[in-house]
Amino acid sequence: MTRAEKAAVIEELKEKFSNSPYFYITDAAGLTVEQTNNLRKALYERQIEMRVVKNTLVRKALEAASSDLNYEPLYEHLKGPTAILFTEVANAPARVIKEFRKSHPKPVLKVAYVEQAIYSGDEALEALSALKSKEELVGDIIMLLHSPINNVMSALQSGSHTILGLLKSLEERGAE
Repeated sequence: MTRAEKAAVIEELKEKFSNSPYFYITDAAGLTVEQTNNLRKALYERQIEMRVVKNTLVRKALEAASSDLNYEPLYEHLKGPTAILFTEVANAPARVIKEFRKSHPKPVLKVAYVEQAIYSGDEALEALSALKSKEELVGDIIMLLHSPINNVMSALQSGSHTILGLLKSLEERGAE
């Protein structure tokens, strides 16, 4: 790889890191070509981009990115084979990895960067997969807002049945 090609890769990665609030750094080495293709397909279906890049280029791109994004703790995880997963949904890569690992030993999570929070190690996979996506949170909020309305409507409807029953009883007594 020439110096110009390396500079282009670093610049492209810098843009990706700057524009992506969520990315995972994983180790997928040791997977067969077929397994790697299956992993890439599963990631692609969830709109997750997988890039395999040399650690030195990743580090230079992280260093060139904005300093207020706090990438320094990630540097220690840039050892050995590295695959970077870029995503728009914080929990999507964790869920794909978790599902994929039911039948394969890898990929292993080295570190994840989620909205300036750093999740280190493969143990964090469970916590990351439990995170709710933006759409799930919006759905939960709508359900919470909708719930009191349903309770009020239910109470009003059951109350009207009670009142009708009471009126019928009184009417029957009056007829006797």
